[in-house]
Amino acid sequence: MAQTKKNKLKIIPLGGLGEIGKNITAVEYDNDIIVIDCGMAFPEDEMLGIDIVIPDITYLIKNKDKLRGLFLTHGHEDHIGAIPYVLKKINIPVYGTKLTIGLVGNKLLEHKLDEVSLNVVKPGEHVKAGNFKINFIGTNHSIPDSVGFAIETPVGTMIHTGDFKIDYTPINGNVIDLNAFAEFGRKGVLIALSDSTNVERTGYTQSERVVGNKFMDIFKKCNQRIIVATFASNIHRVQQIVNAAVAYNRKVAVSGRSMVNVIKVAQELGYLETPEDTFININDLKKYKDEEIALITTGSQGEPMSALTRMANSDHKKLEIKEGDMVIISANPIPGNEKTVARVINMLYKKGADVLYDTLEEIHVSGHARQEELKLMLTLLKPKFFMPVHGEFRHLKHHAKLAMELGIKEENIIIAQTGDVVEVNNKSAQVNGTVPSGNILVDGLGVGDVGNIVLRDRKHLSENGLIIVVITMNKSTGEIISGPDIISRGFVYVRENIDLIEESRENVNIALNKCKDSGTKDWGTIKNTIKDDLSGFIYDRIQRSPMILPIIMEVNMKQ
Repeated sequence: MAQTKKNKLKIIPLGGLGEIGKNITAVEYDNDIIVIDCGMAFPEDEMLGIDIVIPDITYLIKNKDKLRGLFLTHGHEDHIGAIPYVLKKINIPVYGTKLTIGLVGNKLLEHKLDEVSLNVVKPGEHVKAGNFKINFIGTNHSIPDSVGFAIETPVGTMIHTGDFKIDYTPINGNVIDLNAFAEFGRKGVLIALSDSTNVERTGYTQSERVVGNKFMDIFKKCNQRIIVATFASNIHRVQQIVNAAVAYNRKVAVSGRSMVNVIKVAQELGYLETPEDTFININDLKKYKDEEIALITTGSQGEPMSALTRMANSDHKKLEIKEGDMVIISANPIPGNEKTVARVINMLYKKGADVLYDTLEEIHVSGHARQEELKLMLTLLKPKFFMPVHGEFRHLKHHAKLAMELGIKEENIIIAQTGDVVEVNNKSAQVNGTVPSGNILVDGLGVGDVGNIVLRDRKHLSENGLIIVVITMNKSTGEIISGPDIISRGFVYVRENIDLIEESRENVNIALNKCKDSGTKDWGTIKNTIKDDLSGFIYDRIQRSPMILPIIMEVNMKQ
């Protein structure tokens, strides 16, 4: 029995299944574990005050002696955003292409992590890590230097496509290496893991060059200031904005910390080609006419602290949206961000800007494969087993259906969930148990110190407000020296609800007398009695349930 277990490859998704973002997968055989990607996700609406969400790596910490390397498919935040937080817990060498490692290195500097082994690997090269041989295969995506992996293991070859599309005319000229995928398919693929993000869309994803042509057209016709919001890491898109600006004699300024950082790294590593003096400092904008300026900024997802949102709110220290500004939002809203993006668009219109977004113009194309490209990939790989990854549950189901149409048997398709342990050998692939998984919430500098109880309290406060009841009591006798005082925050406006506050104070007095008559001197019991009685009174009176916080201050007064 022990021998059988040893002969099985374990694939353990710790994030990225049943959700968009937070991609991380552990691959284990015998005493070796490699990790593929380590991303973050945006917080959901109910995660009040949370900055980012990272994966639970309890399993990796528990098995840190088995870890042989972290292998990165590309440099988007949903694949590298959690790395600094994870490397503070586990020391593991990191492998990726030149740009990906450059972006990771920049993150590690910010987090003051300087003892990490960063290793640059080119597409076409491989790395040996314990029982694994990891082959890097060049792909196309919305960021340069993206790769997929062919991982040779003692039980067979596992393919992980990473995020990909098939672009025959990519901006940097590096076409996806379909030959390499086909060659592994010819030799035999045990199991394939493939990107499911765009599986609901028919046909092919358009080339990034379509957007470049559209930018040229917009820049040619516009004689106002142009502001373009896009993902900081979409360097192909940034390159095309720069190309259009140069073609129509505009200087380029950059706003948003992540955008500034990524452009700096891309320029230093040679992934962004710009004529000298193209970029200007944001402080020098007043030296130029509006028609001589193009601004590249963050905020395509309506993030509250992003540069574009702050401009729309008039909160930006150096930039203000002006009447006639052309604002281009060159990205699709990530699922869940639609309302925040729409809110920003409305605010921009109110300020007199002309706004272009994907619904109106072809100013964005996806970096993910549609159905026909996904079919081509599976046809080339011909895997015995198939496991869709990177997407919500419906995406995984649609991708499974697509695989069945291509002849992969239903029993050979695994739709896993985050935390599942998928065991694979030559005869079977099936879920066999689970490991700890879930969300770790990052709030400021706090990592994991905000959990469900704190979020529940934040939600309660945001919806119903707070009442604080302050009482000063004699510690020895239990007599009330002062109070009760009622303080309201986010519940009602006190000056307009004096009667309600007075009645609440009287209700607290009744509760205190009840405790006194029963001989209760335990502060905990008194607080609970106040809370229960006042809560019931307020709900009966106005159908609201504020958070009630009794505070009893003790004073030693001898009789």
